Amino acid sequence: MCGIVGYIGKRDVAPLLLEGLQRLEYRGYDSAGIVVTSPKTPGLKMVKAKGRVRDLEAKVPARFKGTTGIAHTRWATHGAPSDVNAHPHMSADNKVAVVHNGIIDNAADLRRKLEADGVEFLSETDTEVLVHLIARSQAEKLEDKVRETLRVVEGTYGIAVMHADYSDRIVVARNGSPVVLGIGEKEMFVASDIAALVAHTRQIVTLDDGEMATLKADDFRTYTTEGTRTSSEPTTVEWEAASYDMGGHDTYMHKEIHEQADAVDRVLRGRIDDRFSTVHLGGLNLDAREARRIRRVKILGCGTSYHAGMIGAQMIEELARIPADAEPASEFRYRNPVVDPDTLYIAVSQSGETYDVLAAVQELKRKGARVLGVVNVVGSAIAREADGGIYVHAGPEVCVVSTKCFTNTTVAFALLALHLGRTRDLSVRDGKRIIEGLRKLPEQITEILKQEETVKELAESYADARSMLFIGRVRGYPVAREASLKLKEVSYIHAEAYPASELKHGPLALIEPALPTVAIVPDDDLLEKNRAALEEIKAREGKILAVAHQHQEKADQTIIVPKNEDELDPILMGIPLQLLAYHTAKALGRDIDKPRNLAKSVTVE
Repeated sequence: MCGIVGYIGKRDVAPLLLEGLQRLEYRGYDSAGIVVTSPKTPGLKMVKAKGRVRDLEAKVPARFKGTTGIAHTRWATHGAPSDVNAHPHMSADNKVAVVHNGIIDNAADLRRKLEADGVEFLSETDTEVLVHLIARSQAEKLEDKVRETLRVVEGTYGIAVMHADYSDRIVVARNGSPVVLGIGEKEMFVASDIAALVAHTRQIVTLDDGEMATLKADDFRTYTTEGTRTSSEPTTVEWEAASYDMGGHDTYMHKEIHEQADAVDRVLRGRIDDRFSTVHLGGLNLDAREARRIRRVKILGCGTSYHAGMIGAQMIEELARIPADAEPASEFRYRNPVVDPDTLYIAVSQSGETYDVLAAVQELKRKGARVLGVVNVVGSAIAREADGGIYVHAGPEVCVVSTKCFTNTTVAFALLALHLGRTRDLSVRDGKRIIEGLRKLPEQITEILKQEETVKELAESYADARSMLFIGRVRGYPVAREASLKLKEVSYIHAEAYPASELKHGPLALIEPALPTVAIVPDDDLLEKNRAALEEIKAREGKILAVAHQHQEKADQTIIVPKNEDELDPILMGIPLQLLAYHTAKALGRDIDKPRNLAKSVTVE
């Protein structure tokens, strides 16, 4: 959840690292730090600061030269945000510096042993134990010092290590937290996310769990934590540096909401098969016979990805007639689940690195399950661990809260549901109907976004609410869940989501004029049931904002969304509610791209 960036070469390193930290700040932003060295000026120089990268930049002196360095932007796990707890952490003799993403599970035990040996700790972090262990190692090579340390460490890590006596190299390692190498011309980069690299190189190597690397200016080598050499050929990333610019928008969230029509077009492109009224999903590695043997689908994700999975499960049941459900990956992996060989498991993650999802995938693979990944980042850990899957092609998503990736993930599930349906009992006629609906989505998204000024006015009128209730029935319920989460994440207004059918079983006690209700009211076979729920709220003087395909008489305001096929309507109905969350947060003056206490890629438990 934190950000790492490092460089070794001939360039002045501090400006380059600070630029990289700016690009990674969405991964963590409560403190930051940088350490540099150079063959001409031996020794490690370090600056750290509580706050944003701009606060660190203000503290870096003008004469802070070096050609090798590592830097970090932090999202606190152990110890409050402070200058002392910020990374990098350095040994008492100022020779070893470490930046670390992840959590060392046995840090407390290691700390007690080190303190018993006379080591004085300066910070509250788990990371500092790594520094002291590396510094105290008697191994001759830096690589061996790091390897020796990692043998006694339990937990997750992505680390980069510098040593004053080995100024010609940076040593990195990965276990459960991403580490990506950038291959340049007589210069090498390392980062926790390709966002920090694409301005300088598009040739990358992604480390696997249990893998290490040594970076020198003109070379790199990869090997396991046991010392066995590994073969890692660079691949070319599709995303360019311009993909990470705001493009004239005030925030990344606003930009990414408005990129959704193009993003959906990308996830559809080249995948529709009109001849057989189905889709091509070659990456599934699942032939028709195997698909027909599936008896159940279980979708695993966290947060927004879990909500996308809920929508996906409904589409799979409706179109393929296979029992399907979604579950938070963080709960699934701890309840000793029964793994059925006839069940298809699907892991959903925007980054492809979400630790809870990755751990669930690894446990499922250990038990012999077939696992597909639905991810955005090519070459990510989940993409590599899974038996096959679907890339959602949303492009880089920088804002902490997910918008376009959520939408593209739901479209990817529609493609999968259609594919599974056509291998079973879904008719050609229904296949064509769904394909026509999918093709309408980009234009309909554009139509929805043209209503932004209206949604903005509504958001400003709701900004003083202390709490909001979101309701939906069947297809509308996951939309309500996701909209509730968006409002919480970005505006800090408390929000809850309930099935509309559950109102009378408790939540009606909350209804009063001060509690607005947002109701998802699609024009489907449950329309009258949903209208009955609005009647119940109105009878208790509740204020209602409806998201619907036609004006709702009982609602105080209605946001009209264009009608698609019933199965695809949830994809569209959440988009105006992204705008509602955005403009509510803007009216309240929130830091929209970097909400408090949150980070983009959750690579810790």
